[in-house]
Formats: sequence, structure tokens, C-alpha cells
Amino acid sequence: MEIITTHNPVELGKLAGKAAADLIAKTIEQKGDANIILATGASQFETLKQLTSEEGIDWGKVTMFHLDEYIGLPESSEASFRKYLKERFLQKVAPLKASYLVNGEADPVAECNRLNALIEMHPIDVALVGIGENGHLAFNDPPADFDTEQPYIIVNLDEQCRKQQYGEGWFKSIDDVPKQAISMSIKQICKSKHIICSVPDQRKAKAVKDCIEQPVSNLFPASILQLHPSCTYYLDKYSAALLSADKVLS
Repeated sequence: MEIITTHNPVELGKLAGKAAADLIAKTIEQKGDANIILATGASQFETLKQLTSEEGIDWGKVTMFHLDEYIGLPESSEASFRKYLKERFLQKVAPLKASYLVNGEADPVAECNRLNALIEMHPIDVALVGIGENGHLAFNDPPADFDTEQPYIIVNLDEQCRKQQYGEGWFKSIDDVPKQAISMSIKQICKSKHIICSVPDQRKAKAVKDCIEQPVSNLFPASILQLHPSCTYYLDKYSAALLSADKVLS
């Protein structure tokens, strides 16, 4: 695990986006195509902005999966992650080889089965992720399931997670935030060859400290990234504010 600390979210996004683009391009050069995972949410704004501006990627050789989606939320909602990825990524790059979005309006079990069959045929080369205020990875809230082998699972969203979604302005009230989601599982995320974890903002500082400095535990779901052979955290000075000095690299 490598930690790179930047001065602000814009600088963070530029470095993370460039790193992701480089890994994707190199993967295509080496094996002819690339399979990627994209995260959503406020933490990914600058990273995706940079990634979509990068040249030198043959997007027609890229297959994309995404991490999670609320169950029952229509795509027309401003909080829809399908809408987010279409507007912030898919519409800004050349057509991909394939893109597999999570349909939260479909039957959840059937949708998980559909995605599970697809991702098993596409080993992931590069995953872009973030972590939540409660330390979650995707929508795997604490205590996260570290054991399931299923690539996509149905999860319950805890109160802190739902408060974060409301606090970021995605919903008009806490009552509007769905209580369940379809999420990529912890084990599936960790199968990715390379992981780029973008985490800006002061409100994530406690979660960052716990997930980097505490022992690996499902109470701090993103702590599992400590064990990944090729994971880089991109932080800003605000999200890194509580880290011990020996953990901070710039």
C-alpha cells in the first residue's frame, strides 16, 4: 500500500486520474484490452474529470463495471450512480468495448446473478474506489462481509452511510435515502490487479486513519486494502490530517 498526499482535491484528482490512465493504457498495450471498475460519489469528481481528459487510451478496448447502486432508485434520480457514470464518464469518452451498470430497479437477486456471471469472465485490471465516512468500501458498511465469494451482493446501509449520502446533497431528506443497495463485495474488489483509492475531504480523516493505521478488521472495511499488493491511496491534506507522520508521503 502506497500513500500519496496532495494539497487539495483538484491536485488529488489530477494525480489519481493520470495514474489510472497510465495503468489502463499499459494494460491495453500488454494484453490487448483492459477491464476496469469505477466508483462514484463526491470523492471521485476530480479523479474522473482527469481520467476522461487523458489522451492515449483506446476506450474501445475497455470494459467497465461499477461498484454499487441503490435498490429501487430510478435512474432519473440525481442520486443514481448509473446517471452519475453516464454523465461524468460514459458520455465523455469514446464508446467502450462494454459497460456493465448495476440496475437497482431490477430484481436484486437476478441482477446480482447477471453481474456475477459477467464479471467472472472479466478479471479486473484497474479499480478506482473511495472510502466512506464509516470506512466502507463500495457499500460494504461495517461490519463488512470479508468472506463471501459472491462478486455482487445485496447489502443493508447503516445510519452513518445514509447520513453521508444525505449530507453530500444527493437526497432531499434522510428518509429519501434507500436502506439497501447492490454492492460489489470486498473479495471481488480485492481481486483487482491495481487499486487506486481517491479520498479527499476533512470529513473522511477519521475513516482514513482507522483504515490505514488500525489492524485489518471488518469494522474498518477499507482496512483490507492494507493487504493488497498494488493499492495506492490518494489523499489531500485534509483527509490525511489525522495520520501519523510516518504514514504520510507527498
